[in-house]
Amino acid sequence: MRENAVGDHYGRGDLWKRIRAALLANGLDPNNLEVEDLAPVDQFHSRGRSATLDLARLAGLTSKMRVLDLGGGLGGPARVLASEVGCSVEVLDLTREFCRVGERLTAATGLSDLVSFRHGNALDLPYGDSSFDVVWTQHSAMNISDKERLYREVRRVLLPGGHLAMHEVFAAPDTEVRFPVPWAREPGISHLLPQTSVRAILAASGLQELAWLDESSAAEKWFRKRAASMPPSPDSPPSLTLSLVLGPDFVRMFRNQLRNLEEGRISIARGLFKAV
Repeated sequence: MRENAVGDHYGRGDLWKRIRAALLANGLDPNNLEVEDLAPVDQFHSRGRSATLDLARLAGLTSKMRVLDLGGGLGGPARVLASEVGCSVEVLDLTREFCRVGERLTAATGLSDLVSFRHGNALDLPYGDSSFDVVWTQHSAMNISDKERLYREVRRVLLPGGHLAMHEVFAAPDTEVRFPVPWAREPGISHLLPQTSVRAILAASGLQELAWLDESSAAEKWFRKRAASMPPSPDSPPSLTLSLVLGPDFVRMFRNQLRNLEEGRISIARGLFKAV
């Protein structure tokens, strides 16, 4: 994983200033927010909040669990889990700015006692063995080339019998992705594998498959509905969207992701795995 290139893709500087201005423009108090207020800008994955809640149900999360959200960005899913389930969530992300802004957004929602942030690399997790009940990933593995090392690290930090809950984007065999997409402007930082390859790596890493659901069709419908309401020009994005994070070409990225799904170039699935 090319850390600098990935950081350049996601970290644009002045993110808090942009988000704060957009919140104010929408009549929201940046220091006193509901979790739902942030959904347009902190849910980086397909189907947004609904997908997070679906994965939480699949994982059987409870308030007593300690969760590690790998590549959790601004903490959108973590805040949903904390507010809806009451579990403790640590967000680990490679982008320092996401961690800093995520802490401010979490404080504004009153969830700092349950959600924390740590800058770090998913390939070298700064935690001891058997530290978490659940490791959580939502559209986090696309920029990581060494999937074998990633899932070995996941297995290492899971308690025996703990779970990996994942919701990820996958490559289709013998096809190429249309760029730019939300996780990469060019192929150099996009590291998708087919579903079958990832499932084999997970099994070899000591993670037993309990459930696997392809949700490409549902994701495509969601993207199509959202795309229809987007502005025609990338120069005029709505004020509170992922354009604040990814820049004015986000609209093009979003539409390309829809095209990739429509043309069978990528797929999206969620799964649950047990540490054995």
